[in-house]
Amino acid sequence: MVDSTQISTSKAIQQRTGKTFHLATRLLPERVRHATYVLYAFFRVADDVVDTTEDRDPDAQRAELEAIRAAALGEAVEPGRLDAETAEVVAAFAELAERYDVPDEDVDTFVDAMLTDLEETRYDTHEDLAAYMRGSAVAVGNMMVAIMEVEDPDAAAPHAAALAEAFQLSNFLRDVKEDVEDYDRVYLPGETRGEHGVTVEQLRRGEVTSGFRDAMRAELARTETKYREGVAGIKYLPEDCQFAVLLSAVLYADHHRLIRSRNYDVLSETPSLSTTRKLWLLAKTRALWAFYGDPEYVFYRVSCIASSGDRRRGHGDPHPAP
Repeated sequence: MVDSTQISTSKAIQQRTGKTFHLATRLLPERVRHATYVLYAFFRVADDVVDTTEDRDPDAQRAELEAIRAAALGEAVEPGRLDAETAEVVAAFAELAERYDVPDEDVDTFVDAMLTDLEETRYDTHEDLAAYMRGSAVAVGNMMVAIMEVEDPDAAAPHAAALAEAFQLSNFLRDVKEDVEDYDRVYLPGETRGEHGVTVEQLRRGEVTSGFRDAMRAELARTETKYREGVAGIKYLPEDCQFAVLLSAVLYADHHRLIRSRNYDVLSETPSLSTTRKLWLLAKTRALWAFYGDPEYVFYRVSCIASSGDRRRGHGDPHPAP
């Protein structure tokens, strides 16, 4: 049984490292909220292993990730192999994985993606990036479907996968500067960079060229297709989970509005939503949700992303924020 100390530790990690998702998590019912704290903390401690920026030792990082994998799958790990906080989080995750029948395959796929970050820093094609996200995002979406105890997981899973990919793609587009400067990683696929004449050296120099703006514009549009597919499946989630997931989609998608408002400049600084903006979006989403109760309709009323119908008619955001 996951105890209160493990939940508190996991919650603190999410509060510290995932403020946007934490706001939405707080709105989940307790039966899902506590498990979500643990899942997020598990993802974060594994991600932190590969995001070390000082004294990197790939062999030591691989060994630590393999220890996390083993512990997550319920296997014995040498005492002291993991630091106390990581060991606590992974032990809690292992209990949840057993309780909710999280497939070992999803754990393996996720850890394999973290291992990929030690080797791969460039993705030539969108398919290459999608293969990476099958571990770093889709497996995460699958686990969330499991802990929510969705009535029809087969119907929900493809949409959950698309929404998880959308969230991660939004993060990639927001974090271009940080990724290339701190980790020498570039998640803009090579085929997009090549089409628009963008080089890694330009990214390092922070040059916001017309080609870079075009590349960002194309990738935002591609990501927004994922949002449309993902939001269409919120209706398959338990009713007491739908609003929190809807709000997550609204908050993550709002980075697209912010990026466009900066004329696609994510290289001089990393765009960030203010607390005021997040609370405004929460209030508007809640008000519309209370009146309409339709996740797709509310998403398109609040977010900067147009529905497929509006997009075909050439409409942009018909409801800009003040």
